[in-house]
Amino acid sequence: MVSIDANPFKEELIRVAKEIGTPGKGILAADESTGTIGKRFAGINVENTEANRQAYRNLLVTAPEIDKHISGVIFYEETIDQKTDDGVTMAQKLRSRGIHVGIKLDKGIVKIGGTSDETATQGLDGLAARCKAFYEKGCRFAKWRAVLKIGDGMPSELSIQETAWTLARYGSICQDNGLVPIIEPEILQDGDHSIETCAGISERVFAAVMKAMLDQRLCIEGCMLKPNMVTQGAACAERATPAQVAWYTIRTLSRTVVPALPTVCFLSGGSSEEDASLFLNAMNHASNTQPKPWSLTFSYGRALQKSVLKAWSGDPKNVKAAQAVLLERASANGAASLGKYKGGSGDSSSQFVANYSY
Repeated sequence: MVSIDANPFKEELIRVAKEIGTPGKGILAADESTGTIGKRFAGINVENTEANRQAYRNLLVTAPEIDKHISGVIFYEETIDQKTDDGVTMAQKLRSRGIHVGIKLDKGIVKIGGTSDETATQGLDGLAARCKAFYEKGCRFAKWRAVLKIGDGMPSELSIQETAWTLARYGSICQDNGLVPIIEPEILQDGDHSIETCAGISERVFAAVMKAMLDQRLCIEGCMLKPNMVTQGAACAERATPAQVAWYTIRTLSRTVVPALPTVCFLSGGSSEEDASLFLNAMNHASNTQPKPWSLTFSYGRALQKSVLKAWSGDPKNVKAAQAVLLERASANGAASLGKYKGGSGDSSSQFVANYSY
């Protein structure tokens, strides 16, 4: 690890992390693997071919006016080199619109032996070279997802420490090669646990991750955190209100995350489009007086794209209509990041998938 002050990318890292957290803007997570996008396409009866994947992602990156609400887009490796219909790469198209390009760098999860199917994230081998290559292709930030579960003694201390160390190590390598790391410790919604239980577990996990980031001497001002919101389990009968989700989430962050970190961009975690917007709005609304030294915004995949996919359905004639839906969802969440979302524009059906991976 290059020392923080000696890192030649330091000023750029700090600038990019701050720009992505610009008030009123957030991240479109379009980093689904080939297998996962195939599942999305199956839901709209579209064949999972390279041509269809290019057509859909071309729809996303060329959508009019999304740059008013989207500050960054995360891609899967395939998409970086794909070209838009006008012959430039997807990355070049976004950069020309003032939108930062991110890349999913993890290689998926494997089970940790001796645990109840808890997992570790792969991808550290050769990571520095990959970071360097993606920087040269225009990427300026990256994402790495770790997954933890609640229930039956989980998450174990082993799982928490594995998650924290690996996320920090990935972050260190990213910063050495010019990429702002998104640190993503996702605690799944699987289970019937209460929101209070989720808050307690999230505190343990976020505190361990923050300590590892400091121990490995990351430039905190050049990082972003992508945590779960604090909610009840998907099978819990008692449903928290947006105000309760906001209060527990901000309390958890305030107890565990240093103020120097500029941007917290939440994952939607299987919440409906509408709930994801309402929860974020409640955190940023003027009526919430909890201290918030970070930009609290979104890094949504399913919560930005579900209605877009449905509107598109693989038909070129539907591109403009689907782009209008994307703009609507991006605008809604941009408003939520300012505490100004009025509600009612998003699909309210749950997007929860048990043991979700992508």
